[in-house]
Amino acid sequence: MIRVVATTPFEGQKPGTSGLRKKVTVFRQPHYIENFVQGLFDSLDAFEGETLVIGGDGRFYNREAIQIVIKMAAAAGFGRVLVGKGGILSTPAASCVIRKHEAFGGIILSASHNPGGEHGDFGIKYNIGNGGPAPEHVTDAIFERTKTIREYQIMDADDVDLDALGITRIGDMVVDVIDPVEDYAELMGELFDFDAIRDLFASGFTMRFDAMSAVTGPYAAAILEETLGARSGTVMHGEPLPDFGGHHPDPNLVHAKELNDLLMSEDGPDLGAASDGDGDRNMIIGRGRFVTPSDSLAIIAANAHLAPGYKDGIAGIARSMPTSGAADRVAEKLGVKCYETPTGWKFFGNLLDAGLATVCGEESFGTGSNHVREKDGLWAVLMWLNILAARRQSLAEIVAEHWEAYGRNYYTRHDYEEVDSAAADALMADLRARLDTLPGTVINGLTVERADDFAYHDPIDGSMTTKQGIRVFFTDGSRLVYRLSGTGTAGATLRLYLERFEPDPTRHDLDTQDALAGLVQIARDLADIEGRTGRSAPTVIT
Repeated sequence: MIRVVATTPFEGQKPGTSGLRKKVTVFRQPHYIENFVQGLFDSLDAFEGETLVIGGDGRFYNREAIQIVIKMAAAAGFGRVLVGKGGILSTPAASCVIRKHEAFGGIILSASHNPGGEHGDFGIKYNIGNGGPAPEHVTDAIFERTKTIREYQIMDADDVDLDALGITRIGDMVVDVIDPVEDYAELMGELFDFDAIRDLFASGFTMRFDAMSAVTGPYAAAILEETLGARSGTVMHGEPLPDFGGHHPDPNLVHAKELNDLLMSEDGPDLGAASDGDGDRNMIIGRGRFVTPSDSLAIIAANAHLAPGYKDGIAGIARSMPTSGAADRVAEKLGVKCYETPTGWKFFGNLLDAGLATVCGEESFGTGSNHVREKDGLWAVLMWLNILAARRQSLAEIVAEHWEAYGRNYYTRHDYEEVDSAAADALMADLRARLDTLPGTVINGLTVERADDFAYHDPIDGSMTTKQGIRVFFTDGSRLVYRLSGTGTAGATLRLYLERFEPDPTRHDLDTQDALAGLVQIARDLADIEGRTGRSAPTVIT
C-alpha cells in the first residue's frame, strides 16, 4: 500500500556543492528527510521502472535513512533499487555502480568528511545517470520544490534486510542488495597494473592505509590486502563505525596525525595513505614527505601513462580554482589544456563527459579521473602504488624529481572553522568592494598585479557560475584566495589559500609555512581576519 502523508515545508533544504548537509538531529525530525526525497523525485522526469542506486558511508542514521529512501522509491515508481550490503557504498563506488548498471541515478547518504555520531552530521545527495553529482539546475529545482511541498508518498512495507545479499521486493519494485566492493574492485583491476603492484609488495614494500573507521575500510582490505598482497594489518581503522570511532574522518595532517607521525618516523613504512568518511578524498605521505593534494594531482598527471588504463596519455587536466598551479605546468609540457573550475566535483562532469579532461583534482584532498564522475580516494592511492611499482623509486625521490623538472609551488590552506556567518559574509563583501582599487597596491613589499571574484563559464553547456572566491595576484607570481566553504553545518568556514612559485631547486626544501609566512601575514592584514572574526589563528592548517 502507498501511504500519502501530509507535511509542511522545512526552511533551508538547499543542497550545497555536495548535497544537503545538516546535523543528525535535524534529519531525524519527523518528515524532514521524506520532504527532501519527495522534492527530489518531484523534480525528476521519466524514471518509472528505472534503476536507482542507494548507499551511504555507514555513519549514524545511515540505515534508517536508507529504509525510508527505498520505500519512497517504491512508491514513486522506480522498478529496481541497487543498495550496498549493510547500507554501505562509498561515493566513488556508487558512481561506478550507477555507470556500470546504467542506472537512472543514485542517492548517496553521507556528509563526506564531516564528523559522525548521534550529535554529528548527516547528508544526502543525488547523482545523475553519468554517475556524477546533480548539476545546479537539478539541485535548484529540488530546493524550489521543498519550499512548497504539502505531501509525500511512501510504501507501507517491512524494512529490507540490508545484511543479506540477494533480491527481495517492495510492491512492484525489485530490491537488490549487492556486494558494495565487487564492481568497484573490478574497475580498479582494469585501470591499474595489479601484477606490478603485487611484485612491489612482494619485494618488501610496506604501507599503512588509514580508513579512519569509515567507508573505505572494506574496499582497502579487499583490494590492498586480499588482492594485492599487502601484509595483514596494512589497513588501520578498517571497520566502518557510525561515529567513525569518535574521530573526525577528514584525511589531513590534523585529523590523521597518527598516520603522519608514523610516516615521519625513521622506521615508518614506505607509503602512508588515508581516505575520508565516504571514500572520495585521499592523503598521500611517503616516509618523511607529505604530498600536498595539488602536487599529487600534478605528479599523477605527469605519470598517468604508467598505468594501463591511461597508457595512451591524458586528454586534459581539470583543477578547482583554489588548487595550486602545479598541474598547469604539467599540462603545458604535455601539450594539453588545464581547465580551472569552481570548487565542487560536479563542475568536472561536463569536461569529463566531453572527453576534454582525463585527470581532475581539488586542493581539498580530492583526486580522480574519467573512470567515474566523483573524486576517488582509493583510486588515487592505487595510482600512486602503480607509479611507485613502475618507477621503483621512493616517493620522496619522485617528488624531488618532479619539482626539479617543473619547479615547486609552495602552497598551504588555512581554515577558520565555525566563524560567525555574518562576520564572514561582511569580510567577503568588503574585499569585493575593494577589488578595483587593489591593483598597484604595495603590501609588505609585494605589489598587487590584479584581483577578481572568480567566475566560471562552462565551455560545454555555456552556464555561468559567479562569486566563487576572491583572488589576489602579485607581480612576483604569488597568489592568495579567500573563499567561504559550503561543506560545514555550523557557522561559516573561511578558507584562505596561499601560493608561491619557486623555480630554484636549491630552495625546494624550505618549510612550507616559513616559505609562505610573509604572504600569510599579508592575507590576514588585507582582510583584517582577526578584527572581523575574532580569530588570531586558523583552526586547521594543511
